[in-house]
Amino acid sequence: MAGKPRGSAPLDAAGLHRLMAWLSPSYPVGAFSYSSGIEWAVEAGDIKDVATLTRWIATVFGHGAGFCDAVFFVHAHRATQQGDAAALRELCHLAAAFVPSKERHLETMAQGRAFLDTTSKAWPCAALDLLGGEPAAYPVVVAVACAGHGMPLAPSLQGILHAVAANMISAGVRLVPLGQTDGQRALAAMEPLIVAVSDRAIASTLDDLGSATFRADIASMRHETQYTRLFRS
Repeated sequence: MAGKPRGSAPLDAAGLHRLMAWLSPSYPVGAFSYSSGIEWAVEAGDIKDVATLTRWIATVFGHGAGFCDAVFFVHAHRATQQGDAAALRELCHLAAAFVPSKERHLETMAQGRAFLDTTSKAWPCAALDLLGGEPAAYPVVVAVACAGHGMPLAPSLQGILHAVAANMISAGVRLVPLGQTDGQRALAAMEPLIVAVSDRAIASTLDDLGSATFRADIASMRHETQYTRLFRS
């Protein structure tokens, strides 16, 4: 249909089951232990209620790591479909180089390794071998698994964006603290942005990568020396 983004084929029942399993909070990648710098932002007073939490996450998705990770996902998915191991290796290196701090590097690389280890055993596919044991960022590994299992690009990308947003909101709910209903209000507010970021990433080249979320990047660096911490980032 005209006007639909590339990769917008529907997700079948098997693909939906796998996507829900892989992106569930119960999937053993340790996502619950990371806040992506939100812990410092709460201590600094940048995030103090549902409005500031939603605005912070929306900015990261629209202008920072959220968008960049979406672009990496898109290109990893396409490289996997084409069986291009060389392109995947380059993406692995580029995605690792794009993180702004030591803790953010730990966050994406440790989750990538955990996702690869678990998925290789529970839902193996030949596409995962294209990584060749290369350390890979979380969005890259998830994209390879999705493509390897024949899952279309757009719903897979929107799924991981939703999961990352939900995890950040969960961190905010615990840290501010906020009520569970406020958490769901924040997640509901992210819905149109997730679709917009997904559509934009699908239309982007690697030359479109870039971030302007300086405060969020500083938060991820300041968290490394924060005196009292519940999260690893």
